[in-house]
Amino acid sequence: MGRFPFPDDLISAQQQWHDTYRALAASRLRRTTELRCRLLALSARIHVHPFWATPPGRTPAARVELRQRTAEGRMRVAA
Repeated sequence: MGRFPFPDDLISAQQQWHDTYRALAASRLRRTTELRCRLLALSARIHVHPFWATPPGRTPAARVELRQRTAEGRMRVAA
């Protein structure tokens, strides 16, 4: 468990972002517009999430931990 209390909806959005990014990287010029639009929407949702206005969310380390925690979780599931 990390040191930041991320809300479930923020974790879910970041996991969806990772999934969409991997799908975009794996696509061979098919469905790229749809995937890019989804990636942009998820990026915006993550960027404006209210958690970043809280004291624990104000540190750059919180953003890094969110990305690392959600990417690690997805790699374990895929392995």
